[in-house]
Amino acid sequence: MSSAAYRVESSYPIVGPLLQGLVASKFLLIVDRALAVVVAAKSFTNPVGQEIRVVHVPSGEVVFRKTAPVQNAFNDEF
Repeated sequence: MSSAAYRVESSYPIVGPLLQGLVASKFLLIVDRALAVVVAAKSFTNPVGQEIRVVHVPSGEVVFRKTAPVQNAFNDEF
C-alpha cells in the first residue's frame, strides 16, 4: 500500500449514497484522504448510529470519525 492509503472502517457494515452498487462492507480502501473523508461523512452504518472512522493505514492515525446523532424520543419544543 502507498503512504497515501486510507481505510474507511466501522464495526458494522457501511452503506451510503456514494457506495451504490457496492456490497455493504466493514471497510473500504481509498487512496485520497479528502475522498475518504467525504465517503465517510456521507455514509452510515447498518444499524444506523454506529461510528465510522477514516484511518491513515501506514501510521494507524484516525484522521476522521463520526457517529449519527441519536434521535430523542421527546421534543422539547412546544
